[in-house]
Amino acid sequence: MKRQLKRSSTDKSISGVCGGIADFFGISSLIVRLIFIVLIPVLSIVYIILGNILEEDRRL
Repeated sequence: MKRQLKRSSTDKSISGVCGGIADFFGISSLIVRLIFIVLIPVLSIVYIILGNILEEDRRL
């Protein structure tokens, strides 16, 4: 089964983007969040774009 990059509906602090990225790559969402904090000047624009274009994962 091909994995898709989607926002997480369960592992989220704001909109589930970091949780979705962590799930896609199989790493901890804490690591993804720390990377975003360190690189926030550039990644804030990427985060807003991804939050608007990615579908939400509707798993229960």
